[in-house]
Amino acid sequence: MKTIHYELTHFTIAYDLSRLCDIQSAFFLDIETTGFSPKNASIYLIGGCYHKNGRWNLIQWFADTLEEEKEVLLNFFSFLKPYKTLLHFNGNSFDLPFILGRCEKYGIVQNFDHFQGIDIYKRISLCRHFLALPSCKQKSIEGFLKLSREDLYSGGELISVYKDYLLSKDSTKEQLLLLHNRDDLKGMLEILPILSYADLFNLPVKTTKVQSNYYLDLNQKKQQELILRIKLPSPVPIPVSYHANDCYVTIENDQGAIRVPVYQEELKYFYDNYKEYYYLPAEDMAMHKSVASFVDKEHRRAATASTCYTRKYSSYLPQWDYLFTPFFKREYKSPLLFFELTEEFKTNRTDFSRYASHLLQMLGKAH
Repeated sequence: MKTIHYELTHFTIAYDLSRLCDIQSAFFLDIETTGFSPKNASIYLIGGCYHKNGRWNLIQWFADTLEEEKEVLLNFFSFLKPYKTLLHFNGNSFDLPFILGRCEKYGIVQNFDHFQGIDIYKRISLCRHFLALPSCKQKSIEGFLKLSREDLYSGGELISVYKDYLLSKDSTKEQLLLLHNRDDLKGMLEILPILSYADLFNLPVKTTKVQSNYYLDLNQKKQQELILRIKLPSPVPIPVSYHANDCYVTIENDQGAIRVPVYQEELKYFYDNYKEYYYLPAEDMAMHKSVASFVDKEHRRAATASTCYTRKYSSYLPQWDYLFTPFFKREYKSPLLFFELTEEFKTNRTDFSRYASHLLQMLGKAH
């Protein structure tokens, strides 16, 4: 077995990793295997990155023969003892279960239960549509961030290279195998700034300014919108714009703007306890029985869930959850909710910040 150490000189991460974990207790993990199932394939290389003495370091355990796999596993777990956080790319689905599967073969009793686990792939997958990524593969993300790598192979393509290496011990092939793993690990560190987009949906933003704007729609009808200027929780590496449900967001560096339509129309407020109300067809509204009992029986009927409402014409903002109450709807079964844009709300910067975070979460979930 070979153990290879690298010191990543002049290497910095353009993301505040302390948001996720203690840097000194963090270990980035990536493995290389001879197949996709731990039942009939083995691990020939485990690589990791860690921070020590103010610098990022890289370590690799390489099985020079298939028989050295157990030694690779034992050395890996021995080295891992001081660390508390494991960071990986889709490791929950592949790396970690594969390692434990191979440990089981050799009777090595280990698990990852005491580690904080951070799967970068899962966090980024939430942003895929927002960022218009063709896929969430690491190389796709590196391409989005305009990162380059020396390695040109995939892990699958290198399986045959390793098998050839076992026969030839060709140092050129060994370097190809080590380079791929090394670039995957460095790439994992370099793509961390993309987590700034995930922060948009998981961390609160601050609204710094709200302004009203008017525009002409496609029918040349005058429409109103609000523009929310926001401060992002962390700067983004690439400017992005996105729209969904008539809302638009543009973000660059640590600033952003969200445009949201203001609806001026008559909407309905639905009462919960409809059995306590009568519906008055002539007035198209519901009235509590304590009052409506005085109305002629011919002009009232028992309210249902869909007729137990009052109507109000006002200015409204859309919401996709029960964020602000009272909430209004166009019809009982309408999925979209609204809340009234009152004069009091217009002056509440805290509520506008909550609303901006809500809009970003909606935009992040929209496909």
